[in-house]
Amino acid sequence: MTLRMSPYLMMNGNAKEAIQFYEKALDAKVLFNQTFGEMPENPEFPLPEEAKELVSHAMVKVGETDLMFSDMFPGQTSQIGDQVTICISSNDIEKSKQIFESLKQDGEVKMPLQEAFFSPAYGIVTDKFGVTFQIYTEGEK
Repeated sequence: MTLRMSPYLMMNGNAKEAIQFYEKALDAKVLFNQTFGEMPENPEFPLPEEAKELVSHAMVKVGETDLMFSDMFPGQTSQIGDQVTICISSNDIEKSKQIFESLKQDGEVKMPLQEAFFSPAYGIVTDKFGVTFQIYTEGEK
């Protein structure tokens, strides 16, 4: 079983600019970058035109550390204090469930742990201390 924690920056529409800035400032290397427009379409939730070029998920390597990015979806904004979250990655669904259940005690579930097109178990939870975690399970659905 693997378990990793990575900072995840939630941007207000300027993730591309931030990635370019960190490439220069921190000698970061882009490992992955996908826009909302490149994601599989969901007819139940049509994508607004203004969202198509925004970053849905990106990962850059800074030294030995992975730094992840996403733009907030149109209509949502991040607030000071929740712009940086911690992504906990595991390749074990049961471990992801255990971590999610533990963190949600006296906290707030932002997105239930559920299957997503990119993960067999993904969810977002803010713990009782106000720290927001994204629980991401690696592997096939």
